[in-house]
Amino acid sequence: MSNGNSAKFALRERPAAERFVDEGFRNVAVAMASIVAVVLLGIFLVILSGSLESMGRYGLNFLFISEWNPVTDKYGAFTAIYGTLVSSLAAIIIAIPLGVGTAIFITEDIFPSTARYILGMTVELLAAIPSVVLGLWAIFVMEPFLRPILNELHTKFGWIPFFSTAPIGPGMAPAILILVIMILPIITSISRDSLIQVPQRLREAAYGIGATRWTAILKIILPAAISGIAGGVLLALGRALGETMAVTMIIGNSLNFSWSILAPGNTISAMLANQFGEADGSQVSSLMYAAFVLMIITLGVNIIAQWIVKKLSLKY
Repeated sequence: MSNGNSAKFALRERPAAERFVDEGFRNVAVAMASIVAVVLLGIFLVILSGSLESMGRYGLNFLFISEWNPVTDKYGAFTAIYGTLVSSLAAIIIAIPLGVGTAIFITEDIFPSTARYILGMTVELLAAIPSVVLGLWAIFVMEPFLRPILNELHTKFGWIPFFSTAPIGPGMAPAILILVIMILPIITSISRDSLIQVPQRLREAAYGIGATRWTAILKIILPAAISGIAGGVLLALGRALGETMAVTMIIGNSLNFSWSILAPGNTISAMLANQFGEADGSQVSSLMYAAFVLMIITLGVNIIAQWIVKKLSLKY
């Protein structure tokens, strides 16, 4: 009997054609992954080599100098770095409750299915709008609508450095809000997918022990989906850090440093888009240095994202 079972469950010899297909698939997968790695390494090396002149000239002081003056040939990226970090972080803080709340609205059976379907379609359509169109909408619709509100903020809270200047048109605040609109679909879509993946038995168990709907959502469903939501949030942060066209159109592109988010500002991406076409000499190297800084920031965000997602996955 034992010998019969051993013969029955013995591993069959795989045909040569099947082994050839598997080996070919493995080689193709390795080749595709290698191409991606080589392209990324090539981009990194090109930017690094182009920035060596400015690195040798300014060192780390480049990160803390706010002056950018091609006439005097003196460059520093602090204004653009400040604008990049502040606009991205402010946008992600505003977008997290909106995106996660929208995902809960879509996935949980709280409202009629028609309303949830319409909202889901709206989010998907919002993600498909080109950034240049959003930039035009921000210039002609959003900024004039926001100006009285921003003036009121300046009037009441002008003693705070972040609201110390009167809004005069394009500036950091409209750029923050346009970034919120651009990253909202990312957070909503990934949060929705993460919430859908939560096993139905967890919901049933929560309701079975007498939990209310919102208790189940806040204490059971959200913690179960938190790793995916965190990954979506940090992916959206990476998008906000690198967004160019819409931000360039509405941020004001000022090279003068100001703490105020009501004043015109700049980001690294916007500065590169505006100046690279006409740059020459040491200005090119300084722009490359700024691009290198942006790559390092983005790389840091991705490393932190992987670490946070792993920790949350282990915890929940």
